[in-house]
Amino acid sequence: MDDPLGTPGAPKSLPLILARELASNLATPMFLMDSAGMLVFYNDAAALLLGKSFAELGEIPSGEFGESLQLTTTDGTRIRRRDSPSGIAFYEQKPAHQVVMATAYNGVRRAYEATAYPLLGATGEMNGVVAVFWAVSAEEHAG
Repeated sequence: MDDPLGTPGAPKSLPLILARELASNLATPMFLMDSAGMLVFYNDAAALLLGKSFAELGEIPSGEFGESLQLTTTDGTRIRRRDSPSGIAFYEQKPAHQVVMATAYNGVRRAYEATAYPLLGATGEMNGVVAVFWAVSAEEHAG
């Protein structure tokens, strides 16, 4: 049977499969991480901001994804993986929101609002993380 997320690897949970279906049909940039910490999908809206399609990048460890984006706060302080919104959602299993600076794969650096939350199953099991983000102007967050 084909992997429902269209990528090789371990079987995906139903909440993750449904989150991908939702992300695929939204104009809001969104990415998904599985319970093992792998980036397993991002939608076309996210690809426009990230400068590379998910088909080009493929499934990668979320740490590698985060490092490639060179995440910092708006004042330039480096953000550790576990302190990013998706890291907080993954490690602490709670929602998080932050304004971050990131460098896309095409070299464009910009500010983003990012919100992430854990995908917890009906019995509390971790299925992964969903993150939504959008570009904002530097003026919106100055001061």
